[in-house]
Amino acid sequence: MFQTYKPILVWSVLAILIGIIVGALDALFGRVLLALSNFRTENFLYLIPFLAIAGIITVYIYQHFAKEASKGMGLIFNIGHQSDEVIPVRLIPIITISTWLTHLFGGSAGREGVAVQIGATVANYLGDLAKIRNRHLMVMVGMAAGFSGLFQTPLAATFFAVEVIMAGTIYYKAILPALLASIVSAYTANYLGLEKFAVTITKLPTVNLYLILKLGIIGGLFGLTGFSFAWLLAHAKTQFTNWLPNPYTKIALGSLILSVLLLLFFQGRYAGLGTNLITMAFDGGPIFLWDFGLKFLLTILTLAIGFQGGEVTPLFAIGATLGIILAHLFGLPLTFVAALGYAAVFAAATNTFFAPILIGCEVFGFSLMPYLFITVAASYCLNFNRSIYTGQTLRFSKKK
Repeated sequence: MFQTYKPILVWSVLAILIGIIVGALDALFGRVLLALSNFRTENFLYLIPFLAIAGIITVYIYQHFAKEASKGMGLIFNIGHQSDEVIPVRLIPIITISTWLTHLFGGSAGREGVAVQIGATVANYLGDLAKIRNRHLMVMVGMAAGFSGLFQTPLAATFFAVEVIMAGTIYYKAILPALLASIVSAYTANYLGLEKFAVTITKLPTVNLYLILKLGIIGGLFGLTGFSFAWLLAHAKTQFTNWLPNPYTKIALGSLILSVLLLLFFQGRYAGLGTNLITMAFDGGPIFLWDFGLKFLLTILTLAIGFQGGEVTPLFAIGATLGIILAHLFGLPLTFVAALGYAAVFAAATNTFFAPILIGCEVFGFSLMPYLFITVAASYCLNFNRSIYTGQTLRFSKKK
């Protein structure tokens, strides 16, 4: 009897350990990042001139201390596809410090890439100690814990980890340990002082055929936005590398251009995570027609030249601010469409379906689920199988 349930017990213990460790690391990373972001906002004019130096330091760190870790999320996806590559533990401090530098000096980037890589690294290390053969499942558990600890959305984190590795496929075996690790990670991070962003959407329109048509059109526009972001990001990374193959030159020259643009465009309005734009979208702050477009382009530039961080939080900001504009055009409640955009652009850019719906529910309330389902479905159908994660494979592709 014990032998029958031994694997479940082992996976449960590992999931709890992963949740505690990753939640604590997420809390440390997230709280320091927010403090640095606040400091940058207050001292933007003094810090933005040094963005190029921060970029050069970032490249130096990766080149000299963990060159294999420069693959970033690509390395994590390779393990998820059951490759024999190794995730070095030193990836954790390297990705953490480099992302802090990005945000301190004004780069427009996210943070989920760090959290997911931290989670995957911790899970992979513990899995090796416990001699777990299914390393790809361990990595998914860690990815879920990392995402959940940062955003404190355990349901969305679970499905994100099990559906993002291969589009169109869900790794059901990983769901239970991933959920357990996600719940523990979320509670650990919250207990250690990392606050969750949540807004309850109360103004919900009546569902009818006219509204469904509107949501379909709006979802399609969100989908095209997410697709465009994923396509342009991949294209920009390739082109910048072709033009400037030396990583030091690429990030130095790119940073000079980025610094000038961030300074010209409202002196830092589009720097950092984009949480300022998200807050304004849901608190009635001023949202301009060009907000989503400038955040879109400056985030792509930041990541394409070699800065570290992630894409998801800027995608939330792009979706929410675009949602405000579309709400005016379609005569719908502003925060309602902003919430839909928050989830739907994320869906299209990551080529995932269930995780965006669930993150919308966990952040804005489960009463939004039917509206999210319609909008995300339309968005997901119009992303043309593109993803910000180049390591993601397709269910029916020839690649094994």
